[in-house]
Amino acid sequence: MSDTTINDERVKEMSRLRRALIRPELGGIVGTVAVFTFFAMFAFDSGMFNAQGIMNWSTVSAQFMIIAVGACLLMIAGEFDLSVGSMIGFAGMMIAIFGVVLAWPMWLAILVTFVICIACGALNGYIVVKTGLPSFIVTLATLFILRGFTIFIPQTIESKTIIGGIREASEGDWLAPLFGAKIGGPVFRWLGDVGVIGVFERGNRMGEPVVDGIPMLIVWAVGLVVVGHVVLTRTRFGNWIFAAGGDAQAARYAGVPVDAVKIRMFMFTAFCATVFAVCQVMEFGSAGADRGLLKEFEAIIAVVIGGALLTGGYGSVIGAALGALIFGVVQQGLFFANVESSLFRVFLGVILLLAVILNTYIRRLITGER
Repeated sequence: MSDTTINDERVKEMSRLRRALIRPELGGIVGTVAVFTFFAMFAFDSGMFNAQGIMNWSTVSAQFMIIAVGACLLMIAGEFDLSVGSMIGFAGMMIAIFGVVLAWPMWLAILVTFVICIACGALNGYIVVKTGLPSFIVTLATLFILRGFTIFIPQTIESKTIIGGIREASEGDWLAPLFGAKIGGPVFRWLGDVGVIGVFERGNRMGEPVVDGIPMLIVWAVGLVVVGHVVLTRTRFGNWIFAAGGDAQAARYAGVPVDAVKIRMFMFTAFCATVFAVCQVMEFGSAGADRGLLKEFEAIIAVVIGGALLTGGYGSVIGAALGALIFGVVQQGLFFANVESSLFRVFLGVILLLAVILNTYIRRLITGER
């Protein structure tokens, strides 16, 4: 073998350390270990790690996780969607308008809401790919449009911005339980009866277990993470997502339908936001015009913590899920540790800055930049 071949960068063997450092999940793994270690030291006896405490931060993490999956795939494809938070509020309000005010069957209200929101996502994607405008600007405009409609519509129809009665309107519906029910109730009751390791003992609610089931919100979160990960890492469409975000022009030359990929990712992001919205209104039994505020930024931060590059073409759904888990644990952990809850926003800012610095270093490792 010639010296030229030996020194060629394309065939140079990469060390295990370097290979580990460029894994997109690295930041999420490190952050998860650090967060759990911290709260295990300072809040272990607070109830954070008993059955109810685990369910609390798991539910909050699942909320972040659902929207982080959509944001992750879209960011890997090279785009952003700042309308996610407004989409959550808008979708919840549409369900309330259709299902409560107009008295439609709840399953129909949910399905029509999904169609409307996914259509909005498709419109976002179409405008971005056809005009060449930055998705930041297009979806920022959508953010204001959807939030405005979310306030205007209920004020015009009902003269208020909060509409209740969703839980009552959902009774007997076949589709609503897929978003608002709990699963595993009999299992948890059995665990309560046998008192497994003293964690699932009966609570004070008329003999019911402390945890009476797993909310569908968590089921949706886990399901979306699994599907997103498989699509991204095991399918040709996943390769197209990476290619569209890495070098769109080169991907087009290679036959990748870049425009279609990006539009579908905007639609999937809208789908995830709507899933979140439906689960939320089923849980609270009402829709409010202020729901979803700042959720778009929290989703993006979770994705960045999970290792996705802001420039696109690199990232991991598992990493984004870990970023969402960090959010949920910290948000609830501050309460259990008796720390001022407003510091959660400080945490978001600090961890975003650290994640961007780490991602910049990783990009330089990948590209060889100095």
